[in-house]
Amino acid sequence: MLFYGETALAQEAVVKIEIDPAITFQTIEGFGASDAWTCQFAGLWPAEKKDKMADLLFSTQITKMGQPVGIGLNMWRFSIGGGSAAQGKASDIGDEWRRQYAFLQPDGNYDWNAMPGQTWFLNAAKSRGVKQFIGFVNSPHVLFTKNGKAYSTDGNCNLNFNKLPEFSADLVATINGIKKTTGIELDYLSPANEPQWKWNEHKQEGCPYNNTELAQLYKGVNDAFVKNQIKTKIQIGEAGQLDYLYDNGNATKGNQVYQFFNASSPNYVGNLSNIDQSISAHSYFTTSPEQKFINTRKKTAEAVAQIKGLRYWMSEYCVLGDDVLKGEKRDLGMVTALFIARLIHHDLVISNASSWQWWLAVSTGDYKDGLVYIDKNKTDGQVYESKMLWALGNYSRFIGAGSKRLQVKTIEEKVPQLYVSSYMQNKKLITVAVNPTENNIDLDIDVKGNKQSSVQTYVTSAEYNLSPYKQYKDTKRVRIPAKSVTTILSN
Repeated sequence: MLFYGETALAQEAVVKIEIDPAITFQTIEGFGASDAWTCQFAGLWPAEKKDKMADLLFSTQITKMGQPVGIGLNMWRFSIGGGSAAQGKASDIGDEWRRQYAFLQPDGNYDWNAMPGQTWFLNAAKSRGVKQFIGFVNSPHVLFTKNGKAYSTDGNCNLNFNKLPEFSADLVATINGIKKTTGIELDYLSPANEPQWKWNEHKQEGCPYNNTELAQLYKGVNDAFVKNQIKTKIQIGEAGQLDYLYDNGNATKGNQVYQFFNASSPNYVGNLSNIDQSISAHSYFTTSPEQKFINTRKKTAEAVAQIKGLRYWMSEYCVLGDDVLKGEKRDLGMVTALFIARLIHHDLVISNASSWQWWLAVSTGDYKDGLVYIDKNKTDGQVYESKMLWALGNYSRFIGAGSKRLQVKTIEEKVPQLYVSSYMQNKKLITVAVNPTENNIDLDIDVKGNKQSSVQTYVTSAEYNLSPYKQYKDTKRVRIPAKSVTTILSN
């Protein structure tokens, strides 16, 4: 792990690092994003436009000039709606872009053509090589909620637990229906999202739960999966911020690693057959000040490490805003991209995340929440690339599922602000360096017991979009341009 305090150094600063392939950490499972909200309409756009969106997100192809066509995400999050879209204005969710369709119709029958936009993106992801699919639920279907809405009226759990068997059966039917119509079997199902929040503002679908209610939910869904021989794993947690995974003082909604995976807890579900041995949380509200940024992630890693074999997923993030960077105002440039790249580094290196997943793959908003942006139009418009997309691509495109994170050490004591992490897959070394400074930096890379004969770099900067930059015959001076994210691949 490297993150350095900035010092004023000359342009030709050389930083020597040592990578030790013998010292490994977590296995990387993948990088992903969500189809929530926007894809229900974007998936209905003209073929040329929606193909461009899908290519940017999923493609692993390159042009004749060696330029990556897309960032090669290998995880895709499919939002299983609560049926608020079918209610229209009666849903009390004012923005129709934030209402969600469902396969389950108000009359209790299923319409497998009810979500054509999202289904198009499912198929587009699969055809471009995506291997891992996650279904996630913001709210139970309105047929199974206390108030008949997809949000909470009073800030308390809105699931009618008398209808938990029906809700669980709906999830089984949805998994089977998706498999029948697309050939895609969901690898994971997340039945609750950010349960700590009240979800009473009726701006979007959502449902609160405390830990006892979550345990009951997980058990009910697990029973239905076992009964119906569903292979999909139940992915739990989706905590609204990282400190809910450990003891943050919230007795009913926090300390979730212990609550769900320690056998002495009354809410223990870690031994259930379909529960995935992972726990997820979202990196919101923990990126400043710097000491909080680091300490929160250290505590997250320590909590997860208490349970043998448990993996940690960072399963949702966009820039909601903190003291460093505000969420408002769309930024297609490098300021937000560098912020995100540094965050990915910290989540992978400090908290040992085995997967890292962005929130909105496609956004219409004047907000820092999208990888790809489009006009807010249900049928057509322009598609806009962001540097956030390509900065994530420095990780997602090259660090494949099964890669092992390696130990990285710096040799010098006084070096500029720089964030370097390294990974090994099939004896191929992948190193990502984030340089937010105004100066170019040269890396002198020493790989213990493995001399690097030649490397190729790919750069995301104001000038480049994950573009092939330079080839080197040795690794004595590998250029990391100013204000860039650079991936170094061994040949």
